[in-house]
Amino acid sequence: MVSRALDVLLLGPPGAGKGTQAKRIAAAFEVLHISTGDMLRDEVAKGSGLGQEAKEYMNRGDLVPDALVGKMLTKLLHSRRGALGCVYDGYPRTTAQEALLEDLLAELNRRVDVALYLDVPDRELLARITGRRSCPSCGAVYHVATQPPRTEGVCDACGTTLVQRDDDKAAVVRERLKVYRKHTAPLLKLYEDRGILREVDGAVNPDEVFKRLREAMGSIGK
Repeated sequence: MVSRALDVLLLGPPGAGKGTQAKRIAAAFEVLHISTGDMLRDEVAKGSGLGQEAKEYMNRGDLVPDALVGKMLTKLLHSRRGALGCVYDGYPRTTAQEALLEDLLAELNRRVDVALYLDVPDRELLARITGRRSCPSCGAVYHVATQPPRTEGVCDACGTTLVQRDDDKAAVVRERLKVYRKHTAPLLKLYEDRGILREVDGAVNPDEVFKRLREAMGSIGK
């Protein structure tokens, strides 16, 4: 456990492995893992007032406004676990979200301690994402090269035929990467100017990535 609240950003393109590494960092430092996607789904599932408001946007296919996401973040930051610190999984994604997060942290006399950027070549990202196969029944996820099912095209858990999600198809992935880099480049420059950006090779195996992330954090959190 850290001696004060620790706030770590984990940034990187789709398929870079942010979720996996964010969970490991959160466990290692005993802080809260915040994924805005999971946060939204959790509030919707609980049927909270914030969740019901978010659901209206999600059902229309619209982005949930930053202000509403901010209210949910505030709730988490004031939670028992969140008060110890947080690892932000792929958030913020825009300069507007960055400003919102900074304001929320400032109210708690906290700041972003380090921004960790997972750098992965596009060809590797495409291979990772386009190789995914998902079970539409139970939600299990496989990969044709690195984690194939026992029977090709069939879910091990429930026997349902696996599918490739539309947003995992090559053309869509390329567009997602283009949009991501357009909005993220200014963030990387901002954190670099502050002296808190640390870039890590995310193309190596997950254990090595985690080792390098810990090294990049240096004495932060000790």
